[in-house]
Amino acid sequence: MSTDDKNSTPASNELPGRASYTQFAQRYAEQAPVKPHNALYERPATRSLLGAVAGLDVLDAGCGPGIVSAELAGDGARVQAFDVTPAMVELAKTRCAGLAVDIVQGDLARPLEWLASASVDRIVCSLALDYVEHLTPTFQEFHRVARPGALLVFSMSHPMRDWIDTRTRGSRTYFETTRFGLHWGGFGEPKPWVEAFRRPLADIFNALMETGWAIDRVLEPVPQPEMKAVSPALHAELVQAPAFICVRARRV
Repeated sequence: MSTDDKNSTPASNELPGRASYTQFAQRYAEQAPVKPHNALYERPATRSLLGAVAGLDVLDAGCGPGIVSAELAGDGARVQAFDVTPAMVELAKTRCAGLAVDIVQGDLARPLEWLASASVDRIVCSLALDYVEHLTPTFQEFHRVARPGALLVFSMSHPMRDWIDTRTRGSRTYFETTRFGLHWGGFGEPKPWVEAFRRPLADIFNALMETGWAIDRVLEPVPQPEMKAVSPALHAELVQAPAFICVRARRV
């Protein structure tokens, strides 16, 4: 993402993920597969933590337009996916037509009632937890639907990266959870206003461990080498400091 305007005051009380992505779902679906922040940075890093998925049952939580779901199914996984934004669900169904992917509408902040306990081997959640205010219930539900030894892999905005920008943190301390809004560049006009939550790193890790997950690996990614030719300025920025953090945890 690129951020042209930030404000720590939320625009509404709507679910931030659904309210944000409804504005530009089609544009996101068209551009995210090749956008450097996604294709040459976050997605390769997140995918590297998942490992081989052939023959496994994988949950794509907050699937957006189905980019990751389609990739996983192409690698031989049986995928269950959901997203909170109706437009994204429809786009994902179109992208994943003919693949072993079942897609429904669902909310990361609510119980995943349609999923059976101990039914998945992998859970991937790519840049979706930033729209959830309280992580503990979400991680509890992930634990419920995961089989013993299953892996959870997720990516989020890096808490310190967002903290450095005073417009993001507003007047709150690092240790508080802040809901903020920003205009995203890179997806055409009008620039969508996107709201999310910034929280301290300890809150993320403690919520994981308190819900029965053991942290297995933490990745602060660097961009793929190809980004240097595609977007030199972004490459130079991301080799200096990470924009995202990727985490792999194991169900215990």
